[in-house]
Amino acid sequence: MEGRIPNFVGAEAAAALLASAGAWQDASVVKANPDSPQWPARSRALQDGKLVYMAVPRLRDDHPFWVLDPDALDVPPRQASSIKGAGKHGTPVAVGSMRHIDLILCGSVAVDATGARLGKGGGYSDLEFALGVDAGLVGEWTTIVTTVHPSQVLAPGRIPMAAHDFPVDLIVTPGEVVACVVAHPRPAGVLWDHLDGDRIAAIPELRRRAR
Repeated sequence: MEGRIPNFVGAEAAAALLASAGAWQDASVVKANPDSPQWPARSRALQDGKLVYMAVPRLRDDHPFWVLDPDALDVPPRQASSIKGAGKHGTPVAVGSMRHIDLILCGSVAVDATGARLGKGGGYSDLEFALGVDAGLVGEWTTIVTTVHPSQVLAPGRIPMAAHDFPVDLIVTPGEVVACVVAHPRPAGVLWDHLDGDRIAAIPELRRRAR
């Protein structure tokens, strides 16, 4: 399971409970991670008529996101919202052509009630967040949500947070919605001193901004 967001029993129930949250109901545009545990929530977003952005793996393309428009899809939401489905049925889009993001759905290895989050270690979710902030797509209006198994919710103080790590606002398990008392600042954009030359060279969007 190393290097992955762990799937969990109850992911469908967590997605259904998330759909009852006010922040979800108020959101028109969702940026979602591509991992399996959040597949039910991505599918639900399309069912609920929300525009969904998913990142191209490793942000490796000139157009680093796919957009899934529920009004334009000719396949069921479940099919379109898989990682393969997004690549096939989504439309590649540049950061500059994206809409303001109301809600970010992220996967987590572990979280706590202060909003601290541990990802799978690649740093791509943090970069997606930072690029969105720099582009004015992500701001204080954006709610950050994760769906997890209860065993992934840890006591505060066990998850280290670096300056480039974003915190979550809501934790949704199959049985409850936890509103975090967030104790960690959101990154103000791309922290260039946290990136090495190889990472910048591998991501076209970073290369353009670094010139």
